[in-house]
Amino acid sequence: MTTVVVGTAGHIDHGKTTLLRALTGIDADRLPEERKRGMTIDVGFAHVVLEDGTAIDFVDVPGHDRLVGNMLVGAGEIDAALLVIAADDGPRAQTLEHLELLDALGIDLGIVAITKADLVDAERIREVEGDVAALVTRTSLADAPLVVVSATTGAGLDELRTHLVQLRDAAGARRAPPPPRDSRLAVDRVFSIKGRGTVVTGTLRGGAIAPGTTLTAIPGGRAARVREVQVHNASVGEGDGGRTALNLAGEVAGLRRGIVLATAGAPVVASDLILARLEEPARLGPARPETAGMWPPRARTTARLHAGTDAVDATVAAPGAGWTDLEPRRDRRAVAAFLRLAEPVAVAAGDRGVLRESATGRVVAGVAILDPLPPRGIARRRMSAERLIALDGAVAENPPGAAVALAELHGAWRPAATAGIVVAPDVEALARSVAMKAVASHHAEAPDSLGLPVAELRRGVTAELRRVIGGDREGTKMAGEIARSAIEALADDGHLERAGDRIRDPGRSARSGLEAAMARLEKALDVAAPPALADAARETACRPDGIRSLEVAGRIVRVEDDLAWATTEFDRLTDVAVAAASRSPLTPAALRDATGTSRRYVMALLEDLGRRGVLRRTDAGHVPGPRANARVGAVTAGARTEP
Repeated sequence: MTTVVVGTAGHIDHGKTTLLRALTGIDADRLPEERKRGMTIDVGFAHVVLEDGTAIDFVDVPGHDRLVGNMLVGAGEIDAALLVIAADDGPRAQTLEHLELLDALGIDLGIVAITKADLVDAERIREVEGDVAALVTRTSLADAPLVVVSATTGAGLDELRTHLVQLRDAAGARRAPPPPRDSRLAVDRVFSIKGRGTVVTGTLRGGAIAPGTTLTAIPGGRAARVREVQVHNASVGEGDGGRTALNLAGEVAGLRRGIVLATAGAPVVASDLILARLEEPARLGPARPETAGMWPPRARTTARLHAGTDAVDATVAAPGAGWTDLEPRRDRRAVAAFLRLAEPVAVAAGDRGVLRESATGRVVAGVAILDPLPPRGIARRRMSAERLIALDGAVAENPPGAAVALAELHGAWRPAATAGIVVAPDVEALARSVAMKAVASHHAEAPDSLGLPVAELRRGVTAELRRVIGGDREGTKMAGEIARSAIEALADDGHLERAGDRIRDPGRSARSGLEAAMARLEKALDVAAPPALADAARETACRPDGIRSLEVAGRIVRVEDDLAWATTEFDRLTDVAVAAASRSPLTPAALRDATGTSRRYVMALLEDLGRRGVLRRTDAGHVPGPRANARVGAVTAGARTEP
């Protein structure tokens, strides 16, 4: 079972570290200054091993108002919260602030511990319980159980342990098995140990990490190899979740808090522009005039984004002409927004964060990452309200399974650690349509062509797809893959046919061969003394239906069963005959000499022209006939048309 990480929260001096010490026997204040001053300054860590051998990890956070940034480093990578409120003091400023932050981070598993019960009477405890119950009801921890404890006397600790086991089980039940090679660790500490080198600590998410694993630092892209894995100060063969320390080798220079170390399969990217769900904050403190009517944030609002263990300045912008409302949670409005970041951070779809005003610390919004690499340029035209709402629902249900919704938004999406891409139905249909039209157009322009070159077709389809999904480097690459896939699919399902390096309409496979044969036959007959028609047809592989088609189309003139001329040559010979007959009666010998042929051809020609009325036979020879002046039209009209 993957270890559950619980983060403390609460006002300074309400006993968070003392309570953890009583539960675990570990002092989470690791810094000398913390122990000297008796105040938590940075995040600390502890763990408890339960009776069944499983463990719960704790992240202890500072409660001072000036250290909220450090508190968020700890809270950014927890599964559940342990909200600590002193019975003698009751809810105070940082109680409210930390609770607002937990609510903004979407932490809805937790326990509320009312500490220092040994310092007050029962009536005071009931009073604090009422105040706390009314407070958490307005937040994501509305269902958290309340436990009254004393770290000094041990009262209530057993009950707290029971609730912690239930908390562990509830958190474990929510986790789906991680995809293979999907591991990441958000770094919260970096230090060196003499003789060992660089060590980083953080909360391990996803799959396991073992010695020898290569991790990539995001942002930055540096590669580091894991030398050793430690859990709870002991070397292990494999870390499978919870608080983990890694001894690293390789490109370790520049590692810092906020960087994520990830395996190649993890869906984490470095991005300076993210599409996010912004949730209206709880605003537990007294109402302030400056916050009235400030939701959603105004365009170009600047704030500090806390995500994971990192923090960066961000500028808020609506994704279109106005805000897109998303499904509200806890009866508070939620909108889709762009966050433009001052520098890249490591994020993945489904990650949580919080926006805070840099000057006042006021919570601007809770943040859920919808798209770590949102559409840019032309592809942003696809960003409709319907698609944003669908993406929000998909990410809430299953962030790793949101690829279909992301594909709808972008036109196509490449999930992390996969070779393929998910394509929006309308983009896939466009690719097929463009390919079919391109092939049809090619055949119309070049009827005798064997087909359109596949490479040329792919370039044309890719160019059209880039108009939809964008023309950046990744968009162009995906457009090319979609084009290739669409052409192959059209060939597989019989809509197109591949012939070598060309693609064609499958109905053209027979026609294109016949048309080529017809063209060859027409050329063979385009001479004054053509070969016998049967011989020419055999040599050119032209079938009888092709010969009939040539006749019907007026492309050849058949004067005998086995003698035909191409129409162009027949017209030329006719012109020669009519011109000669106009000067003096035309004899077969004279026509033979004029055409350079033989008696066989001129006799067949003279007989056919006489039948058509172009020439008229007399005792002296052939003279122009009644249709000599309309010869061209008569030749075509008189062509044989039998089927």
